[in-house]
Amino acid sequence: MTDASITSSDLGATGGASVISEAQFRDFYELLKPRVMRLVVFTGLVGLIAAPAPIHPFVGLVAILCIAIGGGAAGALNMWWDADIDAIMKRTSKRPIPAGKVTLQEARGLGFALSGFSVMMLGLATNWFAAGLLAFTILFYVVIYTIWLKRITPQNIVIGGAAGAFPPMVGWAAVTGDVSFESFLMFALIFMWTPPHFWALALFTRSDYDNASIPMLTVTHGRKSTRKHILAYTVLLAALAFGMCFTGLGGPVFITTAIILNALFLKGALTIWQRDERQSEGDNFLAERKFFKLSLLYLFVHFGAIVVDCGLAQVGLWGVL
Repeated sequence: MTDASITSSDLGATGGASVISEAQFRDFYELLKPRVMRLVVFTGLVGLIAAPAPIHPFVGLVAILCIAIGGGAAGALNMWWDADIDAIMKRTSKRPIPAGKVTLQEARGLGFALSGFSVMMLGLATNWFAAGLLAFTILFYVVIYTIWLKRITPQNIVIGGAAGAFPPMVGWAAVTGDVSFESFLMFALIFMWTPPHFWALALFTRSDYDNASIPMLTVTHGRKSTRKHILAYTVLLAALAFGMCFTGLGGPVFITTAIILNALFLKGALTIWQRDERQSEGDNFLAERKFFKLSLLYLFVHFGAIVVDCGLAQVGLWGVL
């Protein structure tokens, strides 16, 4: 996609403004995908807290800020490249670029500037291994997922999900200067969570992906196959979460959380697998929407449990990593 591939008339045809308006601060803030950034910041913070070494609070704050800015930079570059399909999809048509609030050049410039700033600052504040990992994360999301995979394969979410799984590894590396088995497990939990989360969303927003010609699994293989994939990945995700209970991350709170939450997640995936399109359309995809809402809590609760267990370890109530 080039800057010329989306014009003001294109935006106007999809409900956006026909003339680019003067951007305000909140418009640039929305370019950074703040809702996604919250998860990036939180999981990165958990990686930093769980790391088996101390870090000065100010350095830790700078590290988390750099991870947040890096994640936001990737989001801005994603919106720059995907502006043409964002204008078509109902779910994304009000984003700053298709809404005519920010130009393509502004989004691209902001994304590149924040990418360089976040990587350099993280390297100077902590170590260059963590900075390199952050740079790779941004590159993976923008180039591997957004530019390459998203528009050509139904496995876009599976492979591209790795980009969103790196923050806890970056947080861990900011403290230790390397990665470990525990940080990889946190990465794997996010990686395995991503497909069922997005496929559940795709089940009740399929027309958006159809209109934008994005090869989401629901488009290329149908909803029946997507339901099977959701169940399969949820089983693998639950197995991973249960396995983490027997590692250094498996404190009492995490174990309790994993048992309860994954039982609910498996139940939801099984319900989705058993339903047909007539049932789903009859109740406006009620089960699929409930599963999606549960998936929004899934990572926050699991990673929150890791933080609580780390706190218990600090006061001597549970073993440390």
